[in-house]
Amino acid sequence: MPLCIDQVNIYSLLVPLKIDLSISYETINASRPVVVEVVANRADIRGYGEGLPVQEVTGETPEIVIRNLIRFVKNPNFPREIYHVDQIFAFLDSLPKGKQFHAAICAMELALLDALGKYEGKSLTDYFSHEFWTNKVRYGVIIPILKEKQLIGMCSAIKEMKLTDLRIKMGNSLDQNEMCVRLVREILSERCNLRADVNRAWDLHLARQHISLIKNYGIRVIEEPMPPGEKGFQEFAASMKDIGVTLMACESAPSFEDIKRIVQEGYFEMVNVRVSRSGGLRKALRIIHYLRNHGISFQIGCSRGETGILSAAGRALALLCKDAVYVDGSYDAFLLKENITTEDVSFGLGGEAGPLLGNGLGVEVEPDRISSLCVKSHSISISRAT
Repeated sequence: MPLCIDQVNIYSLLVPLKIDLSISYETINASRPVVVEVVANRADIRGYGEGLPVQEVTGETPEIVIRNLIRFVKNPNFPREIYHVDQIFAFLDSLPKGKQFHAAICAMELALLDALGKYEGKSLTDYFSHEFWTNKVRYGVIIPILKEKQLIGMCSAIKEMKLTDLRIKMGNSLDQNEMCVRLVREILSERCNLRADVNRAWDLHLARQHISLIKNYGIRVIEEPMPPGEKGFQEFAASMKDIGVTLMACESAPSFEDIKRIVQEGYFEMVNVRVSRSGGLRKALRIIHYLRNHGISFQIGCSRGETGILSAAGRALALLCKDAVYVDGSYDAFLLKENITTEDVSFGLGGEAGPLLGNGLGVEVEPDRISSLCVKSHSISISRAT
């Protein structure tokens, strides 16, 4: 018997955060994910997916994601009765191309795979190659732009958790950035691996001013210091290469076409791959496969304010990619004031985490929690030929 889809529900949520995650181009004290619920087999099966749009990177907003999802469900190729996972993959391949659809495609992919996994008694990871499988992931932590007192408190918590892979957010203040890195080194010692995520906040002059800081404090990776097309980017990229610091792409890498350009240009030596921004697990894995073949390393990242659904998807991707240099994500208990999953998809001591128990994504979603965070919803009944 097939998995028979009866209804698709789309929810736009507003999820409050415990800390301010504002960056150079965006104020963030809440996240705005879009959740897809696939109701199947007379409501015996419910699959969930999530997309988290970032307008500055892909052009998507929650409203755009909802419109795209409605369009996808009304597509004649939508798999109303699913006998095999290949039907889902064929449907996804038929959807429009372009980064402006990625959050919607991600949410739809995860919801369909979660539903099928629950129906077939399989983990979502069973639908992908295990060539690079690992049973254990070690997560790092992101340190936002904080005042000194807040930063000291966060560093103390990081020390207690025995976390060593640190990604420090930097802005356009050299003094603020130096204060942050100095305190991190003083409190957490030289054993920590430091990455700096600039979110394109620098110009060439400011980037040059940071070179001594980068060298003196042993920062290993600089992520998106400025837009690649900006004057002076090539000069700064060369200076980083000269001192053995890796330049990592993030905002520059939302699509496979962008990845091909990055490889061809040769300035970035690492890419931050995210499930939602890439357009789901299949597209993320395609990007990673291409990077492997071209000798470019990668980290698995996360979108700001993911609920347990995207955290579970990120965990699946990390488990499928033992060669990821760094992994960020699973910040549920540390970041969200409210979550929509019953499971806490967070890492443990030392950042360690393993496979989630359960079928599909491995998490259960609480409908009441969705309702309490929902700001807009849309339901589509699925008709089938009799």
